[in-house]
Amino acid sequence: MDRSLALWRRAAAEALAAFALVFAGCGAIIANERYHGALGAVGVSLVFGLIIMVMVYATGHLSGAHINPSVTIAFTLTRHFSPRDAVAYTAAQLTGATLAALVLLGVWTDSPAHLGVTVPTVAAGSAFLYEAILTALLMFVIMAVATDTRAVGAGAAIAIGGVVGLDALFGGAVTGASMNPARSFGPALIAGEWRDFWVYVAGPLLGAAIGAFAYQLARGHQPPRTADRDPEEQRDGSRPVRLPA
Repeated sequence: MDRSLALWRRAAAEALAAFALVFAGCGAIIANERYHGALGAVGVSLVFGLIIMVMVYATGHLSGAHINPSVTIAFTLTRHFSPRDAVAYTAAQLTGATLAALVLLGVWTDSPAHLGVTVPTVAAGSAFLYEAILTALLMFVIMAVATDTRAVGAGAAIAIGGVVGLDALFGGAVTGASMNPARSFGPALIAGEWRDFWVYVAGPLLGAAIGAFAYQLARGHQPPRTADRDPEEQRDGSRPVRLPA
């Protein structure tokens, strides 16, 4: 992440990435519904994983590529991100997701698949547990590649896109595998479908916090490096959130 960039520029990158996520991911859900399962569950999961991967590559060096309020808040709770910036990022992510849903409504005026709204197919309590676990897995991986100098940073986008696609494969049929309040908010607002929406806020927020603190616990302490040490690296091996492009 380039901290020399003005906050509004970094927030704009987050809005664009969230727009891309909802337009591509929810667009895939709509196309799958309209064209009689042309993509299938695997295809839709692949779209979600790929759009996250490419947007991390495209915006990671600009904004850190959170693309997700639960990720932003988890970074803030673990003191990798400032509360002021978190407010701007969250607003940008919600705005980008909502604009994407509006564009999808403009194309698909009859709102097939409710524009990709996430609605659980199990009881709300079970869906909450699923979303929390899915997001915890995602955040654990993000913490590894974004905050620990011992992880291979060059593969960050592949790792993050991979876990999103994997979560979607086994969780998509259960909850829609949102893991992201912004991804759920945009389509819900535009389609007017709020059934069990709390699941997609509380589950990801709790799960991301658990995943972030779990990685902090698992990481432990790293002995200080010598001449090759990153000047921004801390003594425990942590570093400010910085995903490579």
